[in-house]
Amino acid sequence: MRYEAEGGDPSNAGLQYGRAFLEPVKEKHPWITYSDLWTLAGVVAIKELGGPEVDWKPGRTDLVDDSKVPPRGRLPDGAQGADHLRFIFNRMGFNDQEIVALAGGHNLGRCHTDRSGFEGPWVNNPTRFSNQFFKLLLQLKWTPRKLANGMSQFVYEDPDAEEGDELLMMLPTDVALKTDPSFRQWVERYAEDKDLFFDHFAKAFAKLVELGIRRDEKDAILNTDNVKGGYISAPKKSNTPTGPPKKPKAPRARL
Repeated sequence: MRYEAEGGDPSNAGLQYGRAFLEPVKEKHPWITYSDLWTLAGVVAIKELGGPEVDWKPGRTDLVDDSKVPPRGRLPDGAQGADHLRFIFNRMGFNDQEIVALAGGHNLGRCHTDRSGFEGPWVNNPTRFSNQFFKLLLQLKWTPRKLANGMSQFVYEDPDAEEGDELLMMLPTDVALKTDPSFRQWVERYAEDKDLFFDHFAKAFAKLVELGIRRDEKDAILNTDNVKGGYISAPKKSNTPTGPPKKPKAPRARL
């Protein structure tokens, strides 16, 4: 994410705000690598927002150039369906159960048209980690809607909504979790059992942040940058996010 080849990928639009938010931590602790800082921040945020404790191990080095940055087109596209999800995640070693568990991360945050192209929150309390995403996916009626930018998503048209209230939304890939029989069984189980979801999410997320990492019997990372070797911390980046400006804060969705 430090290089334009990856950080500038349209599929990563908006992540510059998260990166800039962590720059004061990097400034205070320059010894830590960005790869450790960003993954650690992710597991800490999940825990602090009420989610499970995710197993995390340090030791990732920062690369000295972009020669190992993966090609674009390998990230999930929310406008697609079940086959696309499997194409993306099976390549990384995730099965249907793990794909659905990771999708539960949509309990947090929201979409922005100036970033992903979609708009709105998935749940009515997007700063609390829970299994509400799965409950709402099954319980509410999701209606297709085309946005002004041409993107299509699903929204819940709340009959009790007041003027100015923001609609809850789901991506096409989210709705695919409900319509695909293999995915749906896990949506139903996670909607009914928060503890099961938390357990499965923690394991899948820990697996995600270890992708590509090779460790020895003592958990020391064997990967190097092929130039300097060892634990190399990249120089600090700017505190100012690059990319489109933030939009005015939207009204909170009601349910």
